[in-house]
Amino acid sequence: MTNRLLSSFAVLCTVGFFARMSYAMARTPLLPLFALSLGASPKAIGFVVGASTITGIFFKLPAGTLSDIYGRYRMLFLSILVFAFTPFVYYLVTDYWQLVGIRFFHGLATSVYGPVAMAMIADTAGDQKGAKLSLFSSVTIIGNLIGTPFGGYILNYLSGNGGNSLQHFHIAYLACGIIGLISFGFTIKLMATGKTYTVQTKNSMGEVWRRFFKGIREVISDYRIIITSNMEGIQNLSVGALEAFLPIYAVTVAKLNPFLAGILWGAQVVTTILAKPVMGKISDQYGRKPIIFSGMWIGAVSLACIPLTQNFYFLILLAAVFGVGEAFVTSSSAALVADFCKEQNYGAAMGTFGSIFDVGHASGPILAGFLLSRLSYQHSFVIIALLLIVSSFIFALKVPEKTHGIKQEV
Repeated sequence: MTNRLLSSFAVLCTVGFFARMSYAMARTPLLPLFALSLGASPKAIGFVVGASTITGIFFKLPAGTLSDIYGRYRMLFLSILVFAFTPFVYYLVTDYWQLVGIRFFHGLATSVYGPVAMAMIADTAGDQKGAKLSLFSSVTIIGNLIGTPFGGYILNYLSGNGGNSLQHFHIAYLACGIIGLISFGFTIKLMATGKTYTVQTKNSMGEVWRRFFKGIREVISDYRIIITSNMEGIQNLSVGALEAFLPIYAVTVAKLNPFLAGILWGAQVVTTILAKPVMGKISDQYGRKPIIFSGMWIGAVSLACIPLTQNFYFLILLAAVFGVGEAFVTSSSAALVADFCKEQNYGAAMGTFGSIFDVGHASGPILAGFLLSRLSYQHSFVIIALLLIVSSFIFALKVPEKTHGIKQEV
């Protein structure tokens, strides 16, 4: 049975790798360049890039809750269908508004997939939730990292150092679809590997709706789940702010070239990938609360220090430290949410968690842009860092440590 569960987890990670690779490739850098080629303004480009995140804010909670009612595989299969076949629809795009509609629909893939996949892991991980959720997250991040440059490589290859035509974008999205189909194939394999987590329901529609709202109500009324989810959301707010403005600071203030600016962000991502599985395993053994609290402080201090230097080597060190802080928080927050939740509501809990995550990620660049329009980098980053620190104290005072399967309580 253990080998079967390990096999299922490995296949689920493979599904996530190819799904996220396809999705990342479709988003960056193809999407903004595609919108630009269609004559979109900068504001319009920002809207089309953010359309899929808006989808996640509104649909992750319902998607996770429905997986509690109808079963994980039904919802997972639905999300992978969107991952696999939506890229082919980009082939039909000839104007900007068509692109907006497709992006909003494409966002359903991650809106459904994220909470459902995490709920599937929580179903079977037992007291290894931190390790397995962190490893799964790292695998999907690697898919993102590979997908983004691969999309850029295809466009560059097709253009021959010239401009890109509409046909070039269509070919690139065709490649996205092929990668998505690989994920679809592994999903079919996953459905044959063992326990399907499918809930057979013959209830009336009224009973389905009753269970739907009951699951949501039980999750969102648990202050522990909401506060813990907000730790990820606020930490992700700082990630979004740094993602948007670290490259700009590096080029305009530190006078680095764009390549070195890209390396700074890459250092943050790499340290997050490497540290997350390790920290997840540690949180399973020794407790999640001290790791989340420490991660908020590590992120806050490194963020506040970035505007104090213009030296590339100090900046790359601070970016790497920030990535470690992110790994501390994200390795343990989802697992702690699952610890607090009843098994039948894992989907609703992960949907709530994902929605707050998306709100934080979307808010980060907006808040940072607002602050930077009025204040310096130093003051702006310190204000965001203070948000992390204040949140960490609220978390420490209000949220207890879940003790089952953990060696010590904080």
